Amino acid sequence: MDYQLVIKFWRKSLDDEAFLATLEAELSQVLGTTAALDGHDISAKEINLFMFTDDPRSVFRRAKDVLDRLGVLHSVSAAYRLVGGAQFTSVWPLRMARKFTLP
Repeated sequence: MDYQLVIKFWRKSLDDEAFLATLEAELSQVLGTTAALDGHDISAKEINLFMFTDDPRSVFRRAKDVLDRLGVLHSVSAAYRLVGGAQFTSVWPLRMARKFTLP
C-alpha cells in the first residue's frame, strides 16, 4: 500500500479516548482489505489514527460514514501522504485552513 492516511481527532472536543477501540473495530469491518490500520498515537492536544491504503480518498469517504455515525466527525481532520513522505494532502475538512502536521 502506497499511502498513509491519518485521521486526527482534537482532544478538547472529545469526552474521552475510550471510543478508539470501537472506532478501530468498526473501521476494520467497513474498510476490509482496502486499508490496513496501523495504530494510533495520543498527545495532550490530539489523537492520530494511522492506516495504509492504495486509495486514501476513497477510504476516507468510507471511514467518514463511521465517524459521522459515532458522532466524532466534527472533531476530525484527515490527510494522506506517500509512505515515507513528508508532505500531506488534506482530505477533511474540505476547506482546511491550517497546514496538516503531526507532533
